[in-house]
Amino acid sequence: MADCVPDCRLALPDLPHPGGGGRGQGLFRGCALQLGKRLRSRADKPGLAVLNYERARLLAPDDPDIDANLRFVRESSHVAPEPRRWIDRLVTIARPAVVAWLGVAGVVMMGAALLAGHLAPHRRRMRRAAMVAGAVLVGFTLSNGLVLWPKLHEAVILSEATPARVSPVPMGDPLFVLPEAETVRITAEHDDFVLVRTRAGRAGWVSRANLAPVVPRR
Repeated sequence: MADCVPDCRLALPDLPHPGGGGRGQGLFRGCALQLGKRLRSRADKPGLAVLNYERARLLAPDDPDIDANLRFVRESSHVAPEPRRWIDRLVTIARPAVVAWLGVAGVVMMGAALLAGHLAPHRRRMRRAAMVAGAVLVGFTLSNGLVLWPKLHEAVILSEATPARVSPVPMGDPLFVLPEAETVRITAEHDDFVLVRTRAGRAGWVSRANLAPVVPRR
């Protein structure tokens, strides 16, 4: 892993999504976490630090070090920490690969219960137990996906005092200013601008050069 940490491509907005299964995801998470720690020590790069911690947290939502580092960087940058509901912590307690396999196991259990209904109709209790267990696993996987879905449309502000404009043009009047390291939600795109919405509900057009999506795009 040491040879991948200096690779600053992790800090770029066009970073390719990690591939290669579990090993590729683990390598990506480790690199993002280590790069975030390096950037955290630099007061002039809080946006990049938050971006890499957010990317690492997607692959390791149960890692307390990532949450602690995120809070530290945001508080140091005078950005309000991101609130996490109890349901978010519950359904993201497992890593994405584990959640995916749990969903597959749930589907298999439900299918086996349906098949057993034809082969062994007298074992109703066992079939019902397998059906309920499978439904719980599938429901957990779907809940995890619903909680993580908004992350697919989130971005981190990388530039200090980024203006959010009334229209997607450089000459557009600024509505408000976004601090570096703040996380926003992308709701629309137009040429070199994206329409973002803050947690407070304010919306404005921001230049693509001033932010980077949490989930890298191909």
